[in-house]
Amino acid sequence: MAAKVYLSLGSNLGDRLANLREGVRRLQAQGVFPLQVSRVYETVPVGETPDPRLYLNLGVWAQTELAPQALLHAVKSVEAALGRTFNEGRWMPRPLDIDIILYDNLTLETPTLTIPHPRMRERAFVLIPLAEMTPDYVLPDGTPVKALLGNPRIQAQEVRVYDACLSLSSR
Repeated sequence: MAAKVYLSLGSNLGDRLANLREGVRRLQAQGVFPLQVSRVYETVPVGETPDPRLYLNLGVWAQTELAPQALLHAVKSVEAALGRTFNEGRWMPRPLDIDIILYDNLTLETPTLTIPHPRMRERAFVLIPLAEMTPDYVLPDGTPVKALLGNPRIQAQEVRVYDACLSLSSR
């Protein structure tokens, strides 16, 4: 049976919008089929990055038959195909970053993958697209996404709707 997954995509190198568009398109070749794509948001980098380049971010609800570890391998393949190298460090610029945020109602912690994503509650660029597409979504632990959006730390993060649309029909 297919799992419903929520992915967060971000880009701050090269043609950021083209990178996002191509990332969404390439997911299908990996067995990850987008059902819904959020608007595109522009955000400042999060974390200890020395690089001030702004990110474009979006969220994707998708369906897949892949198990969680196979899904991780699939998204890393898409990132690599778009030029991401994995030696640039945790918060360094990248053409494409894809995070697995949710996988059905699964809670999982392995050395290589934690679901729900361990930092999703701290990132407006993850929560805002999620709430845009599924406003009444409740996390596996029972927390409504709307409640997380009320956190002053989330509200203080700069997230702007970008003047571009990336829809499933633009592939």
